[in-house]
Amino acid sequence: MATLNSVPLLQDPERLQQRLREIPTEPGVYFMHSRQGDILYIGKSKTLRNRVRSYFRDARLHSPRIEMMVQQVAGIEFIVTDTEAEALALEANLIKQHQPYYNVLLKDDKKYPYVCITWSEDYPRFFITRKRHIGSKGDRYYGPYVDTRLLRHTLGLMKRIFPLRQRRQPLFKHRPCLNYDIGRCPGVCQQLVSPQEYRQTVQKVAMVFQGRSGELIETLTTQMAQAAENLQFEKAAQIRDQIKAIGALNADQKVSLPDDRVSRDAIALAADERHCAIQLFQVRAGRLVGRLGFFTPLPENLGPDLTVEYGKILQHVLEAHYANVDGVEIPAEILVQYPLRDQEWLGQFLGDRRGSKVQILQPQRQLKADLIAMVERNAQYELSRTQRTVTKNLAALEDLASLLDLPELPKRIEGYDISHIQGSNAVASQVVFIDGIPAKQDYRHYKIKNPEIHIGRSDDFASMAEIMRRRFKKGLDKDCPDLIMIDGGKGQLSAVMGVLEELNLADKLNVISLAKKQEQVYLPYESNPLKSEKEQPGIQLLRRVRDEAHRFAVSFHRQQRLKSSRRSQLDDIPGLGHHRKKQLLAHFHSLDYLREAKPEQIAEVKGIGPRLAEEVFRYFHASD
Repeated sequence: MATLNSVPLLQDPERLQQRLREIPTEPGVYFMHSRQGDILYIGKSKTLRNRVRSYFRDARLHSPRIEMMVQQVAGIEFIVTDTEAEALALEANLIKQHQPYYNVLLKDDKKYPYVCITWSEDYPRFFITRKRHIGSKGDRYYGPYVDTRLLRHTLGLMKRIFPLRQRRQPLFKHRPCLNYDIGRCPGVCQQLVSPQEYRQTVQKVAMVFQGRSGELIETLTTQMAQAAENLQFEKAAQIRDQIKAIGALNADQKVSLPDDRVSRDAIALAADERHCAIQLFQVRAGRLVGRLGFFTPLPENLGPDLTVEYGKILQHVLEAHYANVDGVEIPAEILVQYPLRDQEWLGQFLGDRRGSKVQILQPQRQLKADLIAMVERNAQYELSRTQRTVTKNLAALEDLASLLDLPELPKRIEGYDISHIQGSNAVASQVVFIDGIPAKQDYRHYKIKNPEIHIGRSDDFASMAEIMRRRFKKGLDKDCPDLIMIDGGKGQLSAVMGVLEELNLADKLNVISLAKKQEQVYLPYESNPLKSEKEQPGIQLLRRVRDEAHRFAVSFHRQQRLKSSRRSQLDDIPGLGHHRKKQLLAHFHSLDYLREAKPEQIAEVKGIGPRLAEEVFRYFHASD
């Protein structure tokens, strides 16, 4: 790594040439460091020395953005891998971890949803989510999908035509619910189906989201014929209905191409001065089976040849997408709007994963070019929709900055609210809006720790003061807000300002409060509210922040109240500590199930012996 304040390599040619000679001619990942030690750029190559050396040749061959980066490089590090595939996977993980300034980063704005299948569980679940967690390695995410309505329809259809788990938690303790009786669920809650058999059913659902509906229909057709041959006519009829439903999924998504038996993806983008929207269409057997959407801020100082720059963005999207799919999901043909930087290498890499040749083509005419044009039009539509949202939010931020006389636009707004019922389970929320859009990854909630706030005694002023002290006790961090909005009136605002004065931050933060009744904005140390109109853009933005803070606080309060009510009835049982209460609730799921259990069933819980099981049983049946 570059040492602090070391000279950039371009200013020390001898050190540069020595370092270049030290880099091996093997596949791997390289890091460009600044003189302060920050990572400027992370890249990969099948021949590390050649790729890194190319940055320090004639500067005119680079875009202004890359040229600016090269001038700052003071150190080069690398990691050698055994294969190009390992280099690709490692690069993706390192970029996600370090977020280098000069890398093209796909924006995780939770705009498009995924389908998650939890293969890490014995009985996998599948659900729609906008958050892609890198948790258990067995779980798979499909997407992100552009058409949310079609996605929900597809998921609902899968639950109707295949016997699948319908509920997150079982409805009854010792018997299945009505879904089992009508054939909608195989009885997962009572383990009436083996994990192996159930996973086979879920695998059929996964094939739909992998774009392998045609292959699934062929498999089901074979199974239907076998069932009919074995005189299992009811089973054959059930499979027939499944085939019919799956075939109807994309019946109106026909794409006219001459060789419609070839699986192919088509990718294109649309960009303005600041943003880039990318669409990827998945075409299988001549039908459009999936539309995936990606979004990224456009890097500054792009080179004069936008074809090259846009090709780099498309390649980055394709690498990130195919790194997270199974080999069977990779199509035989990929149509691209612009030529890729490493087109031949990427095709070879994907072919190795697929097990057969993968062609990457830039069509120029006829039907394939028409398909790319259609993808580009859809990307342009998504970009236009994003532009409208950005324009609307920008107008609201400008109006708010003018209303509050702020020196610059409030890029980061934090909103706070308190929730409780007469002091019980008092909690607080912190929500964050960046550029007028909720940044849910930065949300926080707090449990109020003040011992004077309890059931029968509430104090919103003291609660809000406590939260501000906890939020800023270490001073201003890198996520310092441009504006703080308190849900309340002059009292809450005064309590907050008192804490900020103690922390010597009162003159460094912009703080306001928004009263609910009249939607009035109060400034610190002012008796009267600010003159404003309820429907002006800035006030509407504050209301969105306030409503979101209220929603987040109330939902967390309900969670805490539920936990408290579930545990309170067990507090009176002697010998039953916090850990054992958790064990009982985890095993029986609810107090109703625990109340119906016999002593020997209670004793089966880990940590609960026969004597304590008798105590628990007597507690619930004292009146008997």
